[in-house]
Amino acid sequence: MATLEIKDLHVSVNTDEGSKEILKGVDLTIKAGETHAIMGPNGSGKSTLSYAIAGHPKYEITSGSVLLDGEDVLEMTVDERARAGLFLAMQYPVEVPGVSMSNFLRTAATAVRGEAPKLRHWVKEVKEAMSELDIDPTFAERSVNEGFSGGEKKRHEILQLGLLKPKVAILDETDSGLDVDALRVVSEGVNRYKASGDVGVMLITHYTRILKYISPDFVHVFANGRIAESGGPELADQLEAEGYVKYIGKQEAASIG
Repeated sequence: MATLEIKDLHVSVNTDEGSKEILKGVDLTIKAGETHAIMGPNGSGKSTLSYAIAGHPKYEITSGSVLLDGEDVLEMTVDERARAGLFLAMQYPVEVPGVSMSNFLRTAATAVRGEAPKLRHWVKEVKEAMSELDIDPTFAERSVNEGFSGGEKKRHEILQLGLLKPKVAILDETDSGLDVDALRVVSEGVNRYKASGDVGVMLITHYTRILKYISPDFVHVFANGRIAESGGPELADQLEAEGYVKYIGKQEAASIG
């Protein structure tokens, strides 16, 4: 049973004006079988949380801890974090010219599984996964994300998720830029991953529309680098109706006071 524990996490980023603190003490525990929706306005620190956990060099963790099954994630290199079972689907997936999707996926699967998957079984596995996500089979021989539309990039992120089967998936605004059909297909891919075993999901989003397809167990409101409030799915309905104004105001008032 995988558990991701984030304790009093403080993260800064270097700017032209010097170091700026983005996360100001985040506490969050995600257990296997749980889906946690992280919601909040632009600039609240949601994406910073995802990149800091994944090991992006731009973000400096000044204090706090991140543990995966009791192991110190912050002491691991980026590839060690992936092999340990962490997965980040990025808001803006990068293009990797010259590396085919098929080679990329098999290399990643080999690193995570500890051995190269048998080619015949692997080809079948990839074809089935691509079919479930309505991905054209010819994309397997195209360079990673090169020339892909936003929706195609997001489908390929979920393809990786399904094939690599991490313990904890962090999905950073996977719904951004998706039309209704792509949103449904991507959400179904996430739900298949969730149903495949004891895994945890951190779903970062601005909007509630993806939560109509992926049901969260917990909803957390991010504001000013902290979790301002936590609750169940009903909290997302409240945010849909009222927005984030009261949380931004509450945080600003607290910082002034």
